[in-house]
Amino acid sequence: MTDVPSARGAEVGRRIGVGLMYGLWKPRVLGAWRVPAAGPVILAVNHSHNIDGPMVMGVAPRPTHFLIKKEAFVGPLDPFLTGIGQLKVDRHGTDRTAISRALGVLEQGGVLGIFPEGTRGEGDFASIRAGLAYFAVRSGAPIVPVAVLGSSERRGRLMKGLPPLRSRVDVVFGDAFEAGDGSGRRTRKALDEATERIQKQLTAHLENARRLTGR
Repeated sequence: MTDVPSARGAEVGRRIGVGLMYGLWKPRVLGAWRVPAAGPVILAVNHSHNIDGPMVMGVAPRPTHFLIKKEAFVGPLDPFLTGIGQLKVDRHGTDRTAISRALGVLEQGGVLGIFPEGTRGEGDFASIRAGLAYFAVRSGAPIVPVAVLGSSERRGRLMKGLPPLRSRVDVVFGDAFEAGDGSGRRTRKALDEATERIQKQLTAHLENARRLTGR
């Protein structure tokens, strides 16, 4: 099997994330206890902002390996992101290396972070790609929905693409759920049904998180 990214590297990444996120902003973390303490888990994170990944990496209770678009791995960021256990993925085709490495993380009982929308957008889980269902059904790992709220505020920004410094960013973890129907089927129909189930769960979690935080 392809090399699995380093769990130790992901722990280093988590510590860097903790320092950066708490140094620059004011994260408020709700429901982190809902992330299972051991075993494979998939964190499904809404994506409206550049800092969503690093924010979750910093505040999640366990080291997380995120699938990140290969375009982010430029210059010195390439060895850095690889060194902290992050996964490079080509979004424009079937990236078998990335798939194999992501499944390897789950097989070894690690935490895989995914932006199910596939790219940065409204962050409302309106359009979900099939990749998340594939990983969940294939591995049997539970999914924990994660809502990052407040990262796309535009007032008082020092830099385009970053929330105002010292502003509050809420990260809300939801209840873990199984995407499959228990049959272990991996047919196109089974994956489509799993994607539908996932979308309902993630959308409901986001609505609940907005109510909870007033965002």
